[in-house]
Amino acid sequence: MDIGAIIGILVALGVVIVILIVVAALLFGGLRSSIFFTVHTQENVIVERFGKFKKVAKPGLNTKVPFIETTTKPISLRVQQLEVNIETKTKDNVFVMVPVAVQYLVSEDKVVDAYYRLANPEEQIRSYVFDTVRSALSTLTLDSAFESKDDIATSVEHRLSAQMAGYGFRIVNTLVTDISPDQRVRDSMNSINAAQRDRVAAQALAEADKIKRVTQAEAEAESKRLQGEGVAGQRKAIATGIAEQYEMLRRAGIESTAEQLLLMTQYFDTMQDVARNGRSNVLMLPSNPGALGDLTTEIRNALLTSHESERAISDSDSDSRQERLEAQRREREEADRARRAREQSAQQQARRAADQARQQQRRDFPEPPDFMPGM
Repeated sequence: MDIGAIIGILVALGVVIVILIVVAALLFGGLRSSIFFTVHTQENVIVERFGKFKKVAKPGLNTKVPFIETTTKPISLRVQQLEVNIETKTKDNVFVMVPVAVQYLVSEDKVVDAYYRLANPEEQIRSYVFDTVRSALSTLTLDSAFESKDDIATSVEHRLSAQMAGYGFRIVNTLVTDISPDQRVRDSMNSINAAQRDRVAAQALAEADKIKRVTQAEAEAESKRLQGEGVAGQRKAIATGIAEQYEMLRRAGIESTAEQLLLMTQYFDTMQDVARNGRSNVLMLPSNPGALGDLTTEIRNALLTSHESERAISDSDSDSRQERLEAQRREREEADRARRAREQSAQQQARRAADQARQQQRRDFPEPPDFMPGM
């Protein structure tokens, strides 16, 4: 074998070795990474061939043709949340800040639509949320907006679900977390609520005082009635006893002087009772027996005078009670008028504060035009 053949063989072997080295480097180096790739759980990867969609790579080990096929960034299938803060005004021209949280995900069977049909899905969702919330709040007052917070969230969710389903997105939930007006408006609302609560408290106190006074009046009337019945029963028993004694004296033949005798007996009984229970140590009695006739007349006159005095006192008590009731009624009327005046003043102050807040908001935040970009 000549030298030229040997040199040719060596050159051929060298070329083969170089080719084998290059192939091994490609297979176990960068070429392997360009052929095999992995996809994580809850993610999908789109494989494109010369820029054209080829397939969707699922989680696990996948392959592609090197230098011909490329892969996109992983597309997450997990639930994502988008926070949207919307500033708008209600039907009664109160500016409010409404934070809305939208939870959404990419449907596994519509990964291709979600990747190719929308360039920026978050901006698309944000636009729908803005439009829906502003349309809903423009027909509601501030009080109605607080009551319809869940209805607003439901309306946003339904509209987003209908619109985003065609792009491969599924709306999981929509939450209107708060409706926050300006601080001055909140202060005005608190003032109105405080005035209303003060009015209810005043009404409750007045009603309690009325019940107390009525109960006291009823108890006093019942006490007077029972006291009168007791006095009437006492007098009736005394009259019955006197009548029985008079009848016994008449049967005993002392008919002509029975009245004087009974009066004298009552007189001396009274003197004994006064001496026993009275606070005075001196009693004024007639000095001669001839004064007994005058004493009888005086006792009769005293009884009549006592009867008239008791009736006058009873009438006076009735008049005093009527005067007290009339005075109490006037006091209640004055208290009611004062309470109503305070409530009207508080409500006027609250309305003035709300008007000032709205005017300040109009100056700070001019009303936007009817057409807004991104709506």
